[in-house]
Amino acid sequence: MKRFFQADSVRAVLSWVAGLYMDFVARTTRWEVEGEPHLADWASSGPCIVAFWHECLPATIPILWRQGRRYGRVKQGVALASAHRDGRLIGNAVGYFGIGLVLGSSSRGGAAGLRNLAAAIKAGADVGMTPDGPRGPRRVAAAGLAQLAALTGAPILPAAAWTRWAITAGSWDRMRLPLPFGRGRLVCLPMIAVPRDGWEAALPGIEVALTAVIERAEALR
Repeated sequence: MKRFFQADSVRAVLSWVAGLYMDFVARTTRWEVEGEPHLADWASSGPCIVAFWHECLPATIPILWRQGRRYGRVKQGVALASAHRDGRLIGNAVGYFGIGLVLGSSSRGGAAGLRNLAAAIKAGADVGMTPDGPRGPRRVAAAGLAQLAALTGAPILPAAAWTRWAITAGSWDRMRLPLPFGRGRLVCLPMIAVPRDGWEAALPGIEVALTAVIERAEALR
């Protein structure tokens, strides 16, 4: 059975099913949105880095990209995913929403991944990043996010989506698998610009913003 689930064809189907499920949850959840002016700024800006903690990825990707289209955001998106099988499965699932995949991480082997993300931004694409993935520690931002913003000049949009009903995994990130037919909250904060020579000074503030945005989202009752 282990070999069966490791087969590329099986994992491709699982990725498609996961993407379909994420979209189903997004469609059947009653969403409230905080920070609509920031979404509008994103929609009218150039390429942007959308950042959120790893635990809220399954909820954030579908509703944020859906809201972006509502505001007229039509840019291609790419996301950074671990080269590990599980990372590729999650990464390929977001392909359901038209988001391409760059293999790598914000820690080990991250240099090649960041170069590819920088190339995508230069080509006009948005980038989605979970700066505490793929291995943690939870809610601690690796340097890659701030470095990418400084290198490319692309601003960072802190975002988080949270659903009232979800299953919480026992993994390092306590990832939440959202459940349908409930309530949800999407929160965005103002975009953060990182000076080309100031990524180290900017990193603590980025981490604070990402934690603030998810804490506001998870305050949903």
